Amino acid sequence: MMTDFESKRRQTALRLGLKPEALPRHIAIIMDGNGRWATQRGLPRFRGHEQGGKTVETIAKYCVDIGLEVLTIYSFSMQNWKRPKEEIDFLMYLYAAYLEGIRPMLMENNVRLVHLGTIRQLPQKVVDALEETKRLTAGNTGMVLCLALNYGGREEIVQAVQRIAEKCRRNLLEPEKIDEACISNHLYTAGCPDPDLVIRTSGELRISNFLLWQISYAEFYVTETFWPDFTPADLDKALTAFAGRSRRFGDIRPSGA
Repeated sequence: MMTDFESKRRQTALRLGLKPEALPRHIAIIMDGNGRWATQRGLPRFRGHEQGGKTVETIAKYCVDIGLEVLTIYSFSMQNWKRPKEEIDFLMYLYAAYLEGIRPMLMENNVRLVHLGTIRQLPQKVVDALEETKRLTAGNTGMVLCLALNYGGREEIVQAVQRIAEKCRRNLLEPEKIDEACISNHLYTAGCPDPDLVIRTSGELRISNFLLWQISYAEFYVTETFWPDFTPADLDKALTAFAGRSRRFGDIRPSGA
């Protein structure tokens, strides 16, 4: 029997004139351009972050509709603490409010929230909102929304190595049993498929310490559009571009050929 994901992907493929198997299962988005969006409009930077939060909810709901299994959004990196204190304070306020406000949408659409990152440095109000939203959605079986908040790709790998080393020290794991699957299972994204497609908005051409292990064979799509202006139509363009790629995973032939 066809799953809900498969049914939605088939409908999406039909609408876009694509093959269902050519659509991604996991999309990761580096949301960029909130501050520049606001500055271009003569607004304070925090207004761009406000609008960016609304875009997250719109895109997350759309990803449910198109049959995506996992959506990962890069919200706040460990390096972002270098920003002005006033901007960080507003962002933390916004995260707490967002994590509370998005709960109805998550529950109505059977979406489970997963946190990628560490709670170190996060204000208690953000931690509380994050933990409660995770708790409320833990039983949902639809799309997984991974929120990379206070996240760093290198830090993630370091923590995974530390956990593996501790298991070896306690004789719970033999060193020769450490392989790619073992490492993947100790990352924040354990249990999720690796991203098929990474989207970056605002035209920047860098990874920014994002999912360094997981995106080894991901396709990249960069758009000049600032994140607050990113729409479902823009996502459709990314899906169409992705479907036209030849994914070889290191082989000389495309996958499935």
